[in-house]
Amino acid sequence: MTPATIRTVLGELPPGDFGVCDAHDHLFMSSPLLPGQELDDPAAAEAELRAFATLGGRAVVQWTPYGLGRRLPELVTLSRATGVHLVSATGLHQAAHYDPEQLRGLDLAELFITELVGESAIESAIESVDKGVDERSVRAGLIKVAGGYHGLDAHARRTMAAAAEAHHATGAPIAVHHELGTGALDVLDLLCGRLGVPARSVILGHLNRFPDLRLQRQAAEAGAYVALDGPSRGNHATDHHLFDTLAALAESGHADRLLLGGDTTTAAARGVPGMPHLLNSLRPRIIREFGTGLAESVFVTNPAHAFAAHWKRP
Repeated sequence: MTPATIRTVLGELPPGDFGVCDAHDHLFMSSPLLPGQELDDPAAAEAELRAFATLGGRAVVQWTPYGLGRRLPELVTLSRATGVHLVSATGLHQAAHYDPEQLRGLDLAELFITELVGESAIESAIESVDKGVDERSVRAGLIKVAGGYHGLDAHARRTMAAAAEAHHATGAPIAVHHELGTGALDVLDLLCGRLGVPARSVILGHLNRFPDLRLQRQAAEAGAYVALDGPSRGNHATDHHLFDTLAALAESGHADRLLLGGDTTTAAARGVPGMPHLLNSLRPRIIREFGTGLAESVFVTNPAHAFAAHWKRP
């Protein structure tokens, strides 16, 4: 078996080199559901990354999937310019984020596998900034999928089946958007129960938006990673439940399943408080409340394991 590595936009990285990580965010994203709020400004993205890096941030996992304005060449340029490791996603969001014609006729498993494997070696694609970057050569490092509110519709089931096929072919981790934090057990039943994806390869996003501690513990007990993301969104029951969730999962022996991310999805939210909030506000509070051990797990050790894979080539 090949050693586990994290697949960044600049190539393979040993997990021990990943560093302090924002485990769920968006540098670029556009959706018809968010008109006028596109994240499409490379200069603003660079400023956000540099502010994060100044505080010790070393890695950002971008969950923007296929068809939503990922701007893959810019990710390569930004990673080279700032020194921050960037992981890009393939996969699909909910159907509402797409024009139906955009998805018609797609073989989703083939699409995901192609984006994970890449059409040529990344090193040849980034030999020189002057030569530019071929988007087809930027390999994704995870598969993003999405459930619905308290359930899985036909689009979600189709997408997750394709994600499972791509996982089995490549080893890639699967990251899941849960609408308002719901449906985690349905996702685990489908991905891990019926489709055979190991729970350790699944990252469950937004579970803090539905602050059911029993459900969160059950997800962690299954072996999945629990991503507590969007920590500035008080209307999503995030800020005022975050530390209760951290305490409950850590005290029940699941500190090794916890991840934190900012999940900035609109231009209006960038910088308010943005990626730096994780490190200049939340990290000191976590250290004060729980000690340096939990902070190291949440920001360094756990992401290094969650986003690493024994990559296979189909």
